[in-house]
Amino acid sequence: MVIAHPVLAGIALLCAAAAIVWGRSTSRLQRASRRIEARLQEGGVGAQSALLARSAFRKELHTTLLYACFAVGLAVASLSNEAWFDTAVLVVLIPIGISLRYGPRFLAEARLVEERSFLERRAEEVLEQQEAAPLRWAARLAPEDLPVIEGFEVGRVYEPGAGAMAGDFYDLYPTGPSRLTAVMGDVAGHGIEPSITAFQVKYLLRVFLRQYRDPAQAIEELNVVLSAQGRPEDLVSLCSVVFDTAAGTLRFASAGHPPAWLWHDGEVRPLRATGPLLTLDPKGTYTSREVELEAGDLLLLYTDGLAEARNGEALFGEDRIAGILRRDPGQDVSILCKTLLEAARDFADAPLTDDVAILAIRRT
Repeated sequence: MVIAHPVLAGIALLCAAAAIVWGRSTSRLQRASRRIEARLQEGGVGAQSALLARSAFRKELHTTLLYACFAVGLAVASLSNEAWFDTAVLVVLIPIGISLRYGPRFLAEARLVEERSFLERRAEEVLEQQEAAPLRWAARLAPEDLPVIEGFEVGRVYEPGAGAMAGDFYDLYPTGPSRLTAVMGDVAGHGIEPSITAFQVKYLLRVFLRQYRDPAQAIEELNVVLSAQGRPEDLVSLCSVVFDTAAGTLRFASAGHPPAWLWHDGEVRPLRATGPLLTLDPKGTYTSREVELEAGDLLLLYTDGLAEARNGEALFGEDRIAGILRRDPGQDVSILCKTLLEAARDFADAPLTDDVAILAIRRT
């Protein structure tokens, strides 16, 4: 039999090749659909997943049928110029009829796929926000960029622990032309609740320290507010220090916080707690203590994650912190903070699991 229309014959071959490709894809989707339906019966997947798998199979089958009909019709039509051969192309009406018959179902399934993709995108955005939230929250509680204060050098280090949210915080800001306030604090526990409390404490204390010149008064007022919230589990330790360059003094108050260390007059001295942990006693009283402040004096504040780094039963401890400061009190404050953190890491027999915040401030 002579091929009367070579072009049609070539197109028929291409349609046959396309039908084979789509057919292989259909076969794979059919097997996948059967597996998913079997898992549906076992309760392993949702009904929506099975529906989408069946929809994908039917659409692939429809495309395979369409190309196969084109291949057959065009192959027959290419053999002769007689009119009845051309009617073979009418076989294409079969998949067209299927399209018209099942078109609404295909559109509904397409809408389902679109809605599912939208929900998946929303889920991805939620996950991205959940991953970014702890970092953004920590940036508020323990910012990397501290204000440049004339007459002072400032170094800081913050190392998040194993928890998702931070409970440690620090703050540094001027409260007057010749007054600089530094705060270091730690909320007990891990997770979102302690982190929210830390955020609240940090900014409430800013308000009270502007209202009261004495840090002990500010802390006492803060303790009353926190205790009234009825969350006694939110134990908070903090140390607040006010540098007064005009008076040449340093005034501090500490609510159960680990001792700060002050390098002054060739000696390292501790600035220990002057009152209980916040919320431990709603009627707790706090006192302030004042020491001289001279050029070259250095204050070191930190949270208990540094002192409580463990090697077996042994703690890194306050004495090692004071010893590192005593060895080289004149070193760069940023290097001092990093040295302390590295020393604690080297001492510990396991990765540090608690948050560690360190703040070093030198009067120049």
